[in-house]
Amino acid sequence: MKETITRSLSGLLYVVLLITCLWFEQSITVLLFVFGLISMNEFLKLIQFKSKIPYFIFILIYGLIAYVKHFKVEHIAANEFIRIFIVLTIFVLLFLIRDLFSRKTIPLFSSKRYLLTTFYITSGFSFLFLIAHYFKIYNPNILLGSLILVWVNDTFAYLVGKNFGKQKLFEKISPKKTVEGFLGGLFFACIASFFIASCTNTLNSTYWLILSIIVSVTGTLGDLIESKFKRQAQVKDSGTIMPGHGGLLDRLDSIIFAAPFIYLFLRILHYVS
Repeated sequence: MKETITRSLSGLLYVVLLITCLWFEQSITVLLFVFGLISMNEFLKLIQFKSKIPYFIFILIYGLIAYVKHFKVEHIAANEFIRIFIVLTIFVLLFLIRDLFSRKTIPLFSSKRYLLTTFYITSGFSFLFLIAHYFKIYNPNILLGSLILVWVNDTFAYLVGKNFGKQKLFEKISPKKTVEGFLGGLFFACIASFFIASCTNTLNSTYWLILSIIVSVTGTLGDLIESKFKRQAQVKDSGTIMPGHGGLLDRLDSIIFAAPFIYLFLRILHYVS
């Protein structure tokens, strides 16, 4: 009972803090920066990488993007940098997905560690920030909607999997995840997308439906990939900062992996509409 109360209170504090900060551009900028540094620290421990360079890369890239968007800098070099950054990020994440399905362990040679810290952790938080600036001015609704989709997907994947799950999704990496749970999370995320579309003046219901599928699939992959890193490191959680939950990366693994794919989809919409 005590553990359940502790878990509930820390989870509630996390959600309240995140949603409250979302409504103010300066506060979410700082919060994502702090979350990013904490997650970077947890990830570096997972991959047993003692270099301080990933912190400097995170500060440089996140700081540059925050500066460009906060001060509305319209410069071709800044826009080109973001385009190149999204292409490289998607490329690295696709290789991570390949490693998830095709390798017993994810190779962690030195250059691979730099690629992962830059295009997995740094890019995840950078694109979360960029999602909130999709309309060129700060608007938290798409980011909030994406977070809600992640939470709905995770909650119903757990509930459906616990009560109806029989076929394992990826037993070697995450024994508790089931195919039924994944499909249940996907289904309810799709349902939630219609409510989000009707409550936010952002995207139409069709685009939110597509986003719900992107979030559900890539969020689940992000969860599995982080689980594989933890299994390789032989630890249960990425950290201890959230009592009853583990590390911050354990709570954010889905959304930071999904964020670049969400942003890519939004950019495609921008070009075709």
